[in-house]
Parts: sequence; structure tokens; C-alpha cells
Amino acid sequence: MPSDAYERIWNAVAKIPYGKVANYGQIARVAGLGRRARLVGYALHSTPDDMTLPWHRVINAQGRIAFPPGSASYDRQRSLLEAEGVVFVGNRVDFAIYRWEPGLEEWPEEYVCADRSDYEQS
Repeated sequence: MPSDAYERIWNAVAKIPYGKVANYGQIARVAGLGRRARLVGYALHSTPDDMTLPWHRVINAQGRIAFPPGSASYDRQRSLLEAEGVVFVGNRVDFAIYRWEPGLEEWPEEYVCADRSDYEQS
């Protein structure tokens, strides 16, 4: 059975709109888990097979896909993002264009960090 933290992460990832991306740290903060970016990776890796989740919209803080370039997982994630209109310059996505910017008012209070300035730094 998944942990409450995993459920919160999956709920946050499910809200990333088509054609937008978020980084692992951003998802952790939106899920109310502070700076636990690695936990986001673990949760995505543990996503049940029958769950439809736009996991491909989560990239690292440098705007890169976390999988090694040239790997099957990298190619799949990049293809899914490009199919949504996300453009790569080299191996990077421009956060200024494609970052998902949810309004804090969109989230239930338990999903938002107490330190809201931390959320806005990503």
C-alpha cells in the first residue's frame, strides 16, 4: 500500500497541465513535503502500473530529463514531451517557457509548505 506522501506526490503530478513541466523539488514542495525531491523520484518509480500519471512532465532542476541521454527511458520521456509541444534546446527545457506555475490558492492547505517563499524559489 502506498504511503500518504506517495499519494500526495501522485496527486501533484497529476495536475501538471499538458505541455508544461515541473521539477522534482517543485513537486515535493507542492505536495507539502518540503525539499524531499528524491522522494518524488521514488514515488514516480513506484507508480502502480494501472495508474495513469503524466510522469514524463517531471524533469530535474536544470531543465533536463533525469534518465541518461540515449537510454530507452530518456527517449520515451523526450518523445512524450515533444508530442505535447515542449521544445528542447540541446538536452534542456526552458523553464521560463514551459514551467508549470500553479497558483498557491489552487492547492488544499495541507499540500502547501508552511514556508511559501520556499515554493517560489524553484
